[in-house]
Amino acid sequence: MTEAAFFIPAWADILAIGIGSLQGALFAAQFRDRRLDLLGVAVIGIATGFGGGILRDLLLNELPAAMQSNWYLPTAVIAALIGMFLERVFNRLSKVITVLDALTIGLFGAIGTTKALAIGVPPVPAVFVGALSAVGGSVLRDLLLNLPIAIMQVGSLYAIAALAGTSSLVVLVAFGVNVTVAAVVCVIVTFGVRVLAVLFNWSLPEQRRLERLPTLRRFRSFRRFRR
Repeated sequence: MTEAAFFIPAWADILAIGIGSLQGALFAAQFRDRRLDLLGVAVIGIATGFGGGILRDLLLNELPAAMQSNWYLPTAVIAALIGMFLERVFNRLSKVITVLDALTIGLFGAIGTTKALAIGVPPVPAVFVGALSAVGGSVLRDLLLNLPIAIMQVGSLYAIAALAGTSSLVVLVAFGVNVTVAAVVCVIVTFGVRVLAVLFNWSLPEQRRLERLPTLRRFRSFRRFRR
């Protein structure tokens, strides 16, 4: 299945990277004990804003999109520094940032999935590429800060939102829906799942182990009872 890639305006792509970098800096600024300097904050911001796109393009064996324009890197650095200096201001706007973040991961997921489909990647790996594009920035951020990776902890369905959106895109494309329409649905689904998860504190069940397995004797007794 080969489809045209879904493109968004350059300004929207730059804005998405800026929001990601801003969030990365806001997150890093919470850890006073790490004593990050300006360069450290900039690196965290760049990794958060660029991470998903870079991982996506590396998997697809392409030159990262962030390396194809002079605007991406300065935007990420400036957004990261703004996030550090105006941390208190942006923390008061946490709901707005959450909404913008949900929109951003939807866009990154749609772009990553359609880009994978456009070069002939099968549907299931394309979903993986799109989801990784959406959450890759947060993964790199946590690795750089030497923290447990957030998407692997009990939380508000960050990665699940991305998977739901990218899966819906692949299914719609498979049924012949125009790729742009499918991408818009992907963004809406991702945005909806993410925002609802935050509002209602949805999360996946925490891992549990099965304490006691049924014994062979009980299984035989059950079979005799059925007879």
